[in-house]
This record gives sequence, structure tokens and C-alpha cells, in this order.
Amino acid sequence: MHPRSLVPRTLLLAAAVALGGLRAAAADLSHVTIAELQAAMGKGTITAEKLTELYLARIAAYDKQGPSLNAVIVLNPKALETARALDAERKAKGPRSPIHGIPVVLKDNYDTCDLQTTAGCQLLEGWIPEKDAYVVKKLRDAGAVILAKVNLSEFAAGGSVGVPSEIGSPPNGFSSAGGQTRNPHDLERGPAGSSGGTGAAIAAVFAQFGMGSDTGGSIRGPCAANGIVGLKPTNGLLSRTGIVPLALTFDTGGPMARSVADLAVSLGIMTGVDPVDPLSASSRGKFERDYTRFLRKGSLKGARIGVARDFMGKDPETDRVTEAAISKLKELGADVVDPLPYPEFLLKSRMSLFLTVLNADFKAQIGAYLAHVAATKPGYPRNFAELVAQANDPAKGYRSPEKAAGLKYTDKIALEQSDPIYLAARDQGLPMIRAAMLALFDGQKLDAIVYPTAPRPAALIARTVPLTPSAMGDSATSIANMTGFPDLIVPAGMTKDGLPVSLSFFGPAYSEAKLIGYAYDFEQATHGIALPKTTPLLPEDALPF
Repeated sequence: MHPRSLVPRTLLLAAAVALGGLRAAAADLSHVTIAELQAAMGKGTITAEKLTELYLARIAAYDKQGPSLNAVIVLNPKALETARALDAERKAKGPRSPIHGIPVVLKDNYDTCDLQTTAGCQLLEGWIPEKDAYVVKKLRDAGAVILAKVNLSEFAAGGSVGVPSEIGSPPNGFSSAGGQTRNPHDLERGPAGSSGGTGAAIAAVFAQFGMGSDTGGSIRGPCAANGIVGLKPTNGLLSRTGIVPLALTFDTGGPMARSVADLAVSLGIMTGVDPVDPLSASSRGKFERDYTRFLRKGSLKGARIGVARDFMGKDPETDRVTEAAISKLKELGADVVDPLPYPEFLLKSRMSLFLTVLNADFKAQIGAYLAHVAATKPGYPRNFAELVAQANDPAKGYRSPEKAAGLKYTDKIALEQSDPIYLAARDQGLPMIRAAMLALFDGQKLDAIVYPTAPRPAALIARTVPLTPSAMGDSATSIANMTGFPDLIVPAGMTKDGLPVSLSFFGPAYSEAKLIGYAYDFEQATHGIALPKTTPLLPEDALPF
């Protein structure tokens, strides 16, 4: 059933009203918002088919040619056909929702009933699930155009976290199915992980918005590295059904976009209780259908914001941009608590707890997913042991020796989910982290905490030092997954070398509405987003309205 009857017509321009109406100046594809596109489609000055053609032209120019970003694993061959059908439907019946006819890309760990889902692994090439992931169905029912499936760190980085070997971790932005994705701001650098393909694609203007998934920073790292907006929502706000699991204790999907306004529009489309995902029941009565009503300038005035300086001091340019962002928060009227020190026990224990749970979850849960795949279509690995064996079998020609070693190492060290140590980490350790963070919020009467999403700019593709748990601990992103709290990322500016720096707005559970307001207020005052120099506008990207 299409959600047209569930969405009042007045909501179709709600974001445009929140933004003060359409801009008078001519728009271009890199800066136009969903609300502006909907208004133009309503007037007939652009169509979904034309918009889809524009995005496909940018992919053709920049993904496998030109800078060769290599973000796309597979294009949807029916994208234009779908867009044409949606145009005809708009004329006959009106739009289904605020994203009717809007092109979107999906990280290739979202199940799609008409396109392969590899999770970045060559051993899953050709696997087409029987049905869409829950949020993908929501997007399709709302009239989105699925444009492409995009690259990711293989298995969303499962099986290669802190491998203590001379082989090290896979290159930044690499998977055996998708190959190497490059950062559009600097082609020698990676897009970060694990949603790196989505991050690079949205920054390079390959779609209006995209979907990533986040287990320990996998939406937020790519948003920071590629300089875009993103949200790791409260765990339970969006259904996880049909997203290839890394660690369901921490996993969530989330939107990635070029503006807070577009993020707000897309988020409201996907909320709702999924009877197949019991965690989503926790969102009942707490989610919104329309987050655009929180897009208000002045939202930061009087907000009490803590500054987490424990995650600064790693890079002078990142710190310079972050200090300017903190000053801007004060200018906008925020009551800034600076510094806000985190408890030492939290900082020292969190990564060990995180990895203990993650490795055990991945071994069990990817095994269950593979069992379903093989039962549906024989010929694929049937369990985790077969995945490890095939990845390390020279006859298979596996294209990522680092991932093969990582999977083998995970098989060796991951605990069973029945192990008392795993249960203690999950059932006692994680509540301790959550309680500590709630104590910070409550004790200081905070509305949100800010920190640089990534303490350093995008890393080079060729790493000389393997990724280790201690290096991962430089960022605060995993705390949002361990607590289940939301974290909204917005561009803050650029380093002197032209690399993006982002600011995270981190809040308590189900504070997305507040965070959207704060991020929007900050975004409108700073305009920190920048079109990557390797993917400039094409002549046709100047829109006819």
C-alpha cells in the first residue's frame, strides 16, 4: 500500500516552509533540497525522469571515468523506467510523499528484491534477496527512485577490526566485491568506513540522499571524511530487518545527505514499528513522521551544549575548525559547557567492551544470514566457517587477503554468545556505559554534546600502520552505539589542505528532533559543506528553476 493516504498534502512543502520558501537564485544540483525539487516538480519545471538522468550523467562522468571514484557497485537498470512511471502517477494522482521521484543510493548491505546484495563480499555476488529491507520498502512505497547500490567496507568491517598481523587491515574504502572507492575531495585518500561508498556518492552528487549503516561509526566516519550530513539514529528508531548484520547489539541504518533539511525529510519517511524487529517497538510513541518541522533557525539559543575535548588534540587543523565551530555555537546563543570531561573508566574500558560484543555478534549473526542465503539459493557459504574457508582458499581467488586474514582471526578469537564473558560485557558492561553517559547529560543538564566526528581528516588509502583498537578509540563515535543514543553529523568547514571537518551533535535517546534543530541552526550559520574539487558541476547541473 502506498503511503499517499497517510501523508497530508500540506506536508509536501513543509520543508520548503521551514526553509523560508524556495531560493530566489537559480539552483544547482549540488545545493538543491528535496523540498525545492518537490515544488519544482509540482510546477512542472523538472521531472523525476530528468532528475534521474542528471544523477546518472554525473555517475557516468565521475564514477568509472574522470576521477574514477568507484563508489557504485551496481546501477539499477530500471531507474529511469521507475522515474517515468512516478511522473505519470504524479500527474494522475499527485505525489505519494515528500520524496516522490527523488533518487537515492543504498549501501550494498541493504537487501533489495531486484538488485544483488553483496555486503561488499565477492562470495555473495549475484545474491538477490526475496524481498526488500524494511526501510527500503518504506522508501519505495514513498516513491523514491533506487538509483544504485554502492560500495562499503566489506561486511561493514566485520572480521578485520584490529587484526594483529603483518597483513593489517584492508585499504580504506576497499571491498572484494566493489574494489577501491576514492574520496572525491582527495583521490589519494579513502572515503572512510564502512559506509564509504554512500559518503563518496552523496558528496560527489550521485543522488539526492543515501542510506548507510552504523555499528561503531560507519555512517559518521564517512560523513566526516566526505563532508556531508548524516545521522546515526537512536537504536530502534529505524528497523534493522533486511540489513546484513554486523553486530545487532549496535547496528542501525541511517540517512546521509547534503543538507540537514534533506536528512529530516528522509528520516520521517522511514520511521515506524516493524513487527519483525522487536527493537523497533521501543520507538512506539517516540518517533515522528515529519522531522522537517524542527528545522528552525534559533534552535541553539538557550540550548545547553557540552564540549567533549577528550576527543580533540589529534590534528591541529581539525582542532582549528572545531574551535571555530564551538565559537559559532556561542554566537548562536548556546550555553556551552566547556570542557566536559568523560569518566576515565568509560574511556579506558569502552573499546574492549565494544570489540568483545562486536566479534561475538558478527560470528553468530553473519552465520545466520549466510544460512538463509544458502537455503534460498544453494552455492553460497552456508555458515561462518565456510565463509572463512572460502575466503582463505586460493582456488577462490579472493581479492582481499587482509579481509581473509581478518575473518580467520575473528573465527579464532570471537566468543560464543553463550560465553559468560560475552554476557557480562553485553548485559553489565554496556548498561554501565549508558549509565555513565546519562549521568553526564543529567548532571550537567545538557541538551547535547558536541565533538569533532573524526579527530583527523580523511586518511590515505595506503595505510602504513594497521588499524588497531587503540586508534579506533581516538573517536567518540562508538559511544553512541554502545548507549544506543543518536548522533547527528554536520559539516563544520575545511582544513587548509581542502579536507572536510565535521561536528557531531550527540544526544540522549530519541532526541533526534532537538538534534535536527541544533544542526540546522549551525548549518545555516556556517555553510560548511563544499563540492569536491574532483567532481565539479556539469553544464546541465544548473537547474531550470
